[in-house]
Amino acid sequence: MITVLETSIFREWLASIKDLATRLRLARRLEKAQRGNLGDIKQLANFLYEMREFFGAGWRMYYFHQDPLIIVMLNGGGKKFQAKDIKLAKALVMELGEFNEIIKKD
Repeated sequence: MITVLETSIFREWLASIKDLATRLRLARRLEKAQRGNLGDIKQLANFLYEMREFFGAGWRMYYFHQDPLIIVMLNGGGKKFQAKDIKLAKALVMELGEFNEIIKKD
């Protein structure tokens, strides 16, 4: 079992998605992650990953592993704004502090 934590930015982003079916599909993806099925993911840096969904806007949800059984959801967005969203995700990890040494090595 994996513990999935969410930043307030992530919660606000998910709640802001107007299409209920999309919001529910992304929420189900998080439920699967809790059961250990992270699905299609891509490592973006030694500390940063994205969960990829290939429907609609090409949804991405960004996270890092606090430890092997805890992930922290940072933010999300569509493929169109991926570069901006990744930059924000990296900044959020830096704000969390304890990963600064890992980030400096990346």
